[in-house]
Amino acid sequence: MLYLPTMPFYASCWLVYLLIDALPMSSLIYSSMNHPLRVPLAAEVHSRPFLRLSAPDSLTHLAVYTRADTNALSDQTAAQHQTLLSLCTYFGVSAPGVDAKYFFHDFGRFRLKWECHTEFSTYTFAQSHEENLDLEAAFAQVPLAHIPQGWLQSLQGKVMVAAHVVLDKGSALTEPLLSEMRRMFGDTTLVGCQTLQGGEVWTDFLIQPDGFSRFVVRDVSFHEQQAGRLIQRVLEIETYRMMALLGLPHAQESAPKLSEIEGELALLTATMVGVEPTPEHDLPDAADTEQAVLQQIIGLAARIEKLSLDNSYRFSASQAYFRLVHARIGELREARIEGVPTVGEFMERRLAPAMNTCVSVARRQESLAERIAHSNDLLRTRVGIVQEQQNRKILQSLNKRAAQQLRLQQSVEGLSVVAISYYTAGLFGYISKGLHAYGFPVNPDLVTGVLLPVIAAGVWLSLRKVHKNMGISHAKPH
Repeated sequence: MLYLPTMPFYASCWLVYLLIDALPMSSLIYSSMNHPLRVPLAAEVHSRPFLRLSAPDSLTHLAVYTRADTNALSDQTAAQHQTLLSLCTYFGVSAPGVDAKYFFHDFGRFRLKWECHTEFSTYTFAQSHEENLDLEAAFAQVPLAHIPQGWLQSLQGKVMVAAHVVLDKGSALTEPLLSEMRRMFGDTTLVGCQTLQGGEVWTDFLIQPDGFSRFVVRDVSFHEQQAGRLIQRVLEIETYRMMALLGLPHAQESAPKLSEIEGELALLTATMVGVEPTPEHDLPDAADTEQAVLQQIIGLAARIEKLSLDNSYRFSASQAYFRLVHARIGELREARIEGVPTVGEFMERRLAPAMNTCVSVARRQESLAERIAHSNDLLRTRVGIVQEQQNRKILQSLNKRAAQQLRLQQSVEGLSVVAISYYTAGLFGYISKGLHAYGFPVNPDLVTGVLLPVIAAGVWLSLRKVHKNMGISHAKPH
């Protein structure tokens, strides 16, 4: 990349024009044919190169965890770049852009390789020595001495990994050298292996009193650049190991909560199983009881969902980091040193149980959520059955009341026929009396007596026709 920060604008434009003019026309044509993501995707596989190291060297490696401070990914990335910017500013060096994931610079007394990851960023400081030093002296002359104390104090509470590495040039392993390693790291905690058919790795994976873990990498017969690749793998094993273990506290905190939820679910399930079929007159009480149990199960479902939200990302990340640890160990191509466990054996014995704990808690969490869901479905079915029984009882009551109303209506209907016939016959009686008073030969009593059955039959038939038009059946109610 070409930087022209101090060149005048017109001169910069002229220089760019000359550079473009010097390019072959085919290069310009081919560059315009590229997909917008071709170049960045092709550069991605080269975005994290290893340091070029040659013995004797010493390194200080820091992994700075930022996810605890902020949850937004953009805020995490900004915080990581701000930490790097403050370090570069102290030495008067231009920091990379906010989109950079990798940065390398030679500060003179030391070299820095910075990498930006999703949850953390790593700082690897490397310093060369003119001659081999004994291990104690080499660990006393690490690049950390050149780092400003103010910047180190700004990392308070954020450092997840801090390690010193000594790259030493030596001959094949001898008994005195093995004894020296045992004295430095301890006989019971020593881990070592021959690797890449030309080197050795020694450590104890313990944090020393100065707050740093220690690694010794011996260059017996490395080919070119093997030392840099090996040290990067060793540091990645240490970093990913610690990041994988972040899931263990979550698993330990969740285990008693899951036990408590399981106990409550067992009691609720026993309550559901112990309830006998309820008589119909007790249906409202049964519905209220099962509704209360349903509310408790919904509360358990909410609690297990909250645990899943709190733990799912951490458990998934731990498994991803654990797989990376295994991959890096496989790249070491370890060969056993008699009497000393290899890095792979150490991780299998110390790290794998912790990861298995995370896996078992995650599976237990999922299984408990499924059991709660099944219990919830079962209880909802029972509540639905009780509600259907209540509805059937209500419908039966409504049918009974409708039958009573129909019988009452039919009784009233008979009285209505009598009343209407009575008043109608009375009207005809008054008419006949009036005609008799005017001199017509009409007997009012005879007319009333003759017309009364006709009037009653006509009223009854009229009511039947009205009921038929309204769709009312005269069938006997059940």
